[in-house]
Amino acid sequence: MNFEDVQKISNAAAAKIGLLQKNFGKYFMRAVMAGFFIVVAMIFSNVVGNVFSAAEEPAWGKFLGALVFAIAVLLISMVGGELFTGNNMVMAFGAFDKKTTWADAGKVWGVSYIGNFVGCLILSLIFVWAGGAGTKDYFAGFINNKLTIPMGQMFFRAVLCNFFVCLGVLCGMKLKSEAGRFLMIVMCISGFVVSGFEHCVANMGIFVTAFCMVPGLSVAAMLKSMVIVTLGNMVGGALLLAWPLRKMSADN
Repeated sequence: MNFEDVQKISNAAAAKIGLLQKNFGKYFMRAVMAGFFIVVAMIFSNVVGNVFSAAEEPAWGKFLGALVFAIAVLLISMVGGELFTGNNMVMAFGAFDKKTTWADAGKVWGVSYIGNFVGCLILSLIFVWAGGAGTKDYFAGFINNKLTIPMGQMFFRAVLCNFFVCLGVLCGMKLKSEAGRFLMIVMCISGFVVSGFEHCVANMGIFVTAFCMVPGLSVAAMLKSMVIVTLGNMVGGALLLAWPLRKMSADN
């Protein structure tokens, strides 16, 4: 990375904590909107998967569902929003670069996580109240498998997930061409979805929706999954990507 890119990411980290401290309401609304956008993608992806599953073409459903899920980060990049998982990379980079502190990073992560959950909760409930677009059986078909992934696999799927997501966020920040940003974000985000990796904010929407439509789900299992996946996402964004990126530029 060149010095200009280092400055861009570090300045973004400083701007995030600056906005949070100066205008909490505005920052929190941006986090809520990011939750909305994630649920838009969750709905789109699962409805596509349901349609192709009914047509006995599940492989196409998985592939196309992964492609359309990229709309979440595209909307966040182009419209605006504060996504917890993207902030894992940006705020850690700012802390490694000493433009922000780890306390600042913790504040941004905490507020964006809560805001993302509020957005996911609101839009997921509206989706359920709208009838769930006929996806009840589809959710019932995969949710228990998702909740029973072995802990080690779940953690490392989460690590890899946010490595992919933060690469998409990084490309969205770095590339100036709209077409280039679109292509790279779609490739990075669809890569994690089609691979079956775990994203804590997407899971907020999935778990709320599934809990409302599928009887007998364990709240404890969902909370356990959220903790493991959240920690894995943090490692993937902050340590697996942000730290080596800053080390690459350490002499600048």
